[in-house]
Amino acid sequence: INKGMMDSFVKLFEEQIRPIHAKYAMPVENAWVNEARTEFIWVRRFADDDDPMEKEKEYFATPERKALGDFPASHVAKMEVRLLKPSSA
Repeated sequence: INKGMMDSFVKLFEEQIRPIHAKYAMPVENAWVNEARTEFIWVRRFADDDDPMEKEKEYFATPERKALGDFPASHVAKMEVRLLKPSSA
């Protein structure tokens, strides 16, 4: 997250982004802030390996997300996306 914008991003995330994801079947499992590195880390859950791409496409097409415009991106310095699977342990 851009320096000095974490509080604004967390507010945006909790009030807008997380609820939109929940509404469109992409629940956010949890979210964390690494203040020392200005990182915002979150985990979403999907039904299967093909679901993330389709759900992401649907998410960006929703009226709620379209209404946010470029505001979320204005907070983000760098984004990394990783697909993870639960451990079998």
